[in-house]
Amino acid sequence: MNATSRIPGFYKLDPDSRFRRIVEASGLPADQLRPLQEKDAAMAAIADRMIENAVGTIAIPLGIAANFLIDGTDHLVPMATEEPSVVAAASNAALIARERGGFHTSGTAPVMIAQVQILDVADPQGARLRLLEARDELLELANAQDPLLVELGGGARDIEVRLVESGDFRCVVVHLQVDVRDAMGANAVNTMAEALAPRIAAIARGRSLLRILSNKADLRLVRARAVFDAEKLGGADVVDGIVDAYRFAAADPYRAATHNKGIMNGISAVVLATGNDTRAVEAGAHCHACRDGRYTSLSHFEKDADGHLVGSIELPLALGLVGGATRTHPTAQAAVTLLGVRSATHLGRITAAVGLAQNTAALRALATEGIQRGHMSLHARNVAAAAGAVEDEIGALVERMVADGHVRLDRARQLLAELRPEPEPHRQ
Repeated sequence: MNATSRIPGFYKLDPDSRFRRIVEASGLPADQLRPLQEKDAAMAAIADRMIENAVGTIAIPLGIAANFLIDGTDHLVPMATEEPSVVAAASNAALIARERGGFHTSGTAPVMIAQVQILDVADPQGARLRLLEARDELLELANAQDPLLVELGGGARDIEVRLVESGDFRCVVVHLQVDVRDAMGANAVNTMAEALAPRIAAIARGRSLLRILSNKADLRLVRARAVFDAEKLGGADVVDGIVDAYRFAAADPYRAATHNKGIMNGISAVVLATGNDTRAVEAGAHCHACRDGRYTSLSHFEKDADGHLVGSIELPLALGLVGGATRTHPTAQAAVTLLGVRSATHLGRITAAVGLAQNTAALRALATEGIQRGHMSLHARNVAAAAGAVEDEIGALVERMVADGHVRLDRARQLLAELRPEPEPHRQ
């Protein structure tokens, strides 16, 4: 049969029925598509509640980073990632940080921003002042949308009015600032923005268009710092190398993109493990990296008076402990339980410390042996398995590939053939 993507009523089906329909619609053998199907009925039901047209789940390795001492408390940190060396690198940097007190963190209140865009305003400067005069009225209307949030100590805190212009485009934008407590906050602020839009449009004498949160969560900042012992890092030359590597990232956006990706290796792994929104966090972080008009490093490194490395980081992290996958997915719930976090801000501070640890480990590798040695040793295990090696063959195969510096599938297959004994000749 010809493959088709037109499947009427597909969304009405249960996950198993959807799987059977995609097998029929694709014209492919069921065995080739079987890995898409969720074998656990309970997990299939959870997936079906979480997203549309679910047929299964995809398992991402979840590791536990050890050695983290954060604000005087030990934490075992769940990290979900497919990339080798991430968990090991974070754990190693955390071990070095312990030598001088571990990580110290702080954070602002969990304030998110909702934007209400108003077009066709004849007097934007006058509209701005009229809206600021109506501040108390607008905050009262916003808080009426979520009395439970207000009862918990959160709610709308303030408004800001901006005039946004580009070429012949001009609009008035109201920022509603909302303390969302332990939620990520998207649903709460979006509901408030939609409720306020008609009144804001009336005051500005224009028409409302977009009414939605901003992922530039620069009122919801977290910070982490640590002192990394020079001797444990490898000596004064390593400290100088890390500082010079940081300066390269601070000065050059091409390097900064990879530098910050290393930070996000740690941050996104914790965000994913706890069921939070990786895309929102990454968008906010990278936007923060160009807050001064050019893209630069999210972290900062320097030497203290004793020659030790001082690392620090500050970035927005919109994380939640209530709602979304954090409350729906059993693995995310277990990850949050293991971390022992007290609030969404606390989770953000721990996550920032992991990002700093990850970044430090990466810079240390770059300043010494290069990034590939440790990374490729771990990657080689995946290559060996892909070549068909069984468990008792993988160790020897990895050792050979790393030793000759060629971690490739074709090389793995060649070495595997050499490792395996020739079959006995068949005798009549």
